[in-house]
Amino acid sequence: MLMIDLNADLGEGGSQDEALLRLVSSANIACGGHAGDEATMRRAIELAMAAGVVIGAHPGYEDREHFGRRAMALPLDAITLLVRRQVERLMGLAKQMGASVHHVKAHGSLYNQADRDRQLADAVVRGVTSVSADLVLYGPPSGALAAAAHAAGITLCAEGFADRRYLENGLLMPRAEPGAVITDVEEAVVQAMALVARGDVNTLCVHGDGATAAEILRVLRGKLEEAGSEVGSR
Repeated sequence: MLMIDLNADLGEGGSQDEALLRLVSSANIACGGHAGDEATMRRAIELAMAAGVVIGAHPGYEDREHFGRRAMALPLDAITLLVRRQVERLMGLAKQMGASVHHVKAHGSLYNQADRDRQLADAVVRGVTSVSADLVLYGPPSGALAAAAHAAGITLCAEGFADRRYLENGLLMPRAEPGAVITDVEEAVVQAMALVARGDVNTLCVHGDGATAAEILRVLRGKLEEAGSEVGSR
C-alpha cells in the first residue's frame, strides 16, 4: 500500500488550524519568524498532539510585513543561524510539552530561493543539522535542497503542492503571477493525484492560509484512500 503524507503550514494566525489538523498527517508550525510566537507555537503543538499529527518546524525569513514571501539576500551564516534559532525555539517548547519534532520545512521565499541556489540550500541544511541530524527535511524531489540534504546525509521527504501551480520546468510559479495559487478544489485535487501518480513525492502540501484549504484536504484525503493509499507520516 502506498503511504502518502499530507502536510499543512499552521500556527500562522489562520482560523482553520483545528479543522486542518483533523485532515493532515503532519503539521509545519511557524517558529516566530515569518509568523507566530510562543503562544501560537504552544497552541499548535497542543492541537497536533491531540490529533496525533506529526510536528515539524517551519522556519522562514523574519519579515512579518511580507509574511516571509519576499525574496531576501542575507549572508549564508545568517541563514544558518536563522534556521537553527527558529528550529531550536520550537523544539524547546515541544520538549517541555512532551512532544518531539520530526521534520523541518523552510517557508515561503526561503524555501523557493534555497531550492534554486545550492549555497543557500547548504546554509539551510547546516541550520537543520546543527540542531539534529535526525530531523527530516521536507523539500522538492529534485533541486538544490534535495542535493544539499543528500550531501549532508539527512533524510529528504519529497514534497509536492496541491494548491500551487507549476511552471513547465517543474518549479513553482511565482506567487506574483496570476493563477499561481490554486483555490479550485477539483483542480487542486487533480494536480495532487497526478503528482502522486508520477511517483516521486512522499508528501503533499496544502497551505493553511488558503480559503479552500480544508475542503481541498478533505476531498484529497478521500481520493487517496479510495485509490488504496494510506495517509500517514513517513
